[in-house]
Amino acid sequence: MATHTAAAAIGSGVVTHWIDGQAWNGPVERWGDVFDPATGAVRSRVAFAGAAEVDAAVTAAARAAAAWGHSSLAARSRVMFAFRDIVERHRQDLAALLTAEHGKVLSDALGEVTRGLEVVEFACGLPQLLKGEFSENVSTEVDSYSMRQPLGVVAGITPFNFPAMVPMWMFPLAIACGNAFVLKPSEKDPSAAVFCARLLAEAGLPAGVFNVVHGDRAAVDAILAHPGIAAVSFVGSTPVARHVYETGTRAGKRVQALGGAKNHMVVLPDADFELAADAAVSAGYGSSGQRCMAISVVVAVGDAGDRLVPRVRERVRRLKVGAGTDPAAEMGPVVTGDHRARVAGYVDRGEAAGAELVEDGRGLTVPGHEGGFFIGPCLFDRVTPDMEIYRDEIFGPVLGIVRVASYQEALALVNDSPYANGVAIFTNDGGAARRFQHEVQVGMVGINVPIPVPMAYYSFGGWKQSLFGDAHVHGREGIQFYTRGKVVTARWPDPQHRGVSLGFPQMR
Repeated sequence: MATHTAAAAIGSGVVTHWIDGQAWNGPVERWGDVFDPATGAVRSRVAFAGAAEVDAAVTAAARAAAAWGHSSLAARSRVMFAFRDIVERHRQDLAALLTAEHGKVLSDALGEVTRGLEVVEFACGLPQLLKGEFSENVSTEVDSYSMRQPLGVVAGITPFNFPAMVPMWMFPLAIACGNAFVLKPSEKDPSAAVFCARLLAEAGLPAGVFNVVHGDRAAVDAILAHPGIAAVSFVGSTPVARHVYETGTRAGKRVQALGGAKNHMVVLPDADFELAADAAVSAGYGSSGQRCMAISVVVAVGDAGDRLVPRVRERVRRLKVGAGTDPAAEMGPVVTGDHRARVAGYVDRGEAAGAELVEDGRGLTVPGHEGGFFIGPCLFDRVTPDMEIYRDEIFGPVLGIVRVASYQEALALVNDSPYANGVAIFTNDGGAARRFQHEVQVGMVGINVPIPVPMAYYSFGGWKQSLFGDAHVHGREGIQFYTRGKVVTARWPDPQHRGVSLGFPQMR
């Protein structure tokens, strides 16, 4: 019986790979540091994989996939139900790991676990979702039917900002579809992946069906090059997403690669400004802005900026920033010291470019956590599209407000962005909202909803440089990504055999 505490999942200061149903006990040539973002101290060390470790994981996965892919839908579904119940019972332990290594506050971490569990619950219903089609007598005494079958070994490469949720958007569906899975989580917060591996083993998943390898680009490139991996799912920045897509597809793999974002929130003059201000602050500063669906640009139409900015500023000044373990904290630190310096550098350059810095969080210190990677909420007004803080994905607690004169100008601003992950519009005009949802060129749209992340039974994904590949994550598109279709046309022998015919088959 596995022990389910955060300390047990991490081990004695060491996080290593999980291959073929057990912790890796082979040699490790390279290690990385895992920090506690609230203190800045090194919390543990994580093993870095190279080609040899990736090959060991793929070999174990291929061996397991042969039997797992032939197991019944009922058997796979039972494992998913058991895993769902185990995660539910130990969600506090999993959330504690997220807070310890990512820095997000516990309430946010628990929300992440919940959104991951929704996909596990969706995967529990896979026997219904994998149903094929059947047509009797497509020709005389000939039937035709379709089915979807697993690919074999598939892999996921996931980001630091959601170390539990994003992997859970991938591996439950892949495994329920009959594949074996190799996960390469972020090396910045790797323990949640190993904890999930332990929970899957307790749920009855056979050894080798789920494997975890840690590391940096060397591990990623080994996954992309390995001939035993049929498909790769990725979530991360746009430059890396492009590299994963181009490298993986060149190697003959099926690839879905979700990239960066610069999500806009359009506020029309008729909006509920109390609601809009709450939404802007919640979506802009939740998880310290380290969300691919965070709102980073508010587009204020007409006089909306004059009414919105004071309300946003008032709310920003009331935000409580502290360690993720502090029950009163609403926003925690960013993930590393290097990332904090990167975010602060963008604030420096935004101020130098002429944007009005309404709130400056660069000098924030948290008593008792002076070494932590904290940067307070930063708010810019009168940002213009030529500024670096508008163009780039900052991935930190920096919210910029752009003022435009009309709906058309706001729409053009959003549609001109190379990113197209999520967008929101705040208005009380149903006609304007309906027009916006039709005209905006973005993959996920919220109407008076700032973070339009779909439920598990819809698929998650953007357009343009926010997605490389054709398939979005989870939902029906996820099922299609992790399976391939087969159509059978069948005739059973009868006494009236019709002899040889070299003509093209015709249905009669």
